[in-house]
Amino acid sequence: MAFLSFAGRLLFASVFILSAWQEFNEFGIDGGPAAKALRPKFNVFSKHVRSHTGIELPQIEMKVIAATAIALKSIGGLLFIFGSSLGACLLLLHQAVLTPILYDFYNYDADNKEFHQLFTKFTQELALLGALLFFIGMKNSTPRRQLKKKPGKTKSA
Repeated sequence: MAFLSFAGRLLFASVFILSAWQEFNEFGIDGGPAAKALRPKFNVFSKHVRSHTGIELPQIEMKVIAATAIALKSIGGLLFIFGSSLGACLLLLHQAVLTPILYDFYNYDADNKEFHQLFTKFTQELALLGALLFFIGMKNSTPRRQLKKKPGKTKSA
């Protein structure tokens, strides 16, 4: 059973690790395609936050966000493979912050083709987020194995 658990974590984490590897290879001096695609989406998200809450999000270089995403996915994925709750929390942080920004289906009409594509990807990312929450919940709810002390032999006189 332990091998199946390890294999499942390995397959799950491979989604994040391979994505981080691809983004790392394309990073360049400007953050690569990930940073370029993120800029307009972050600007729209920032306007939504400002209009709904009045909070102004700071201007951040997209290559910093792309580098942070690469770090969260790679370190979190590697730690997750070995069953670390910290790894799951890093991946959870990545998913919780970037999913609503990257898959902004809420900016499109329901009749638009892009709405359906983004909504499908958004729900897939939510499924990953749910799996991470499940892992963290199960990890914290299962009791650790306790070493059982063997009862000592009593000497009879």
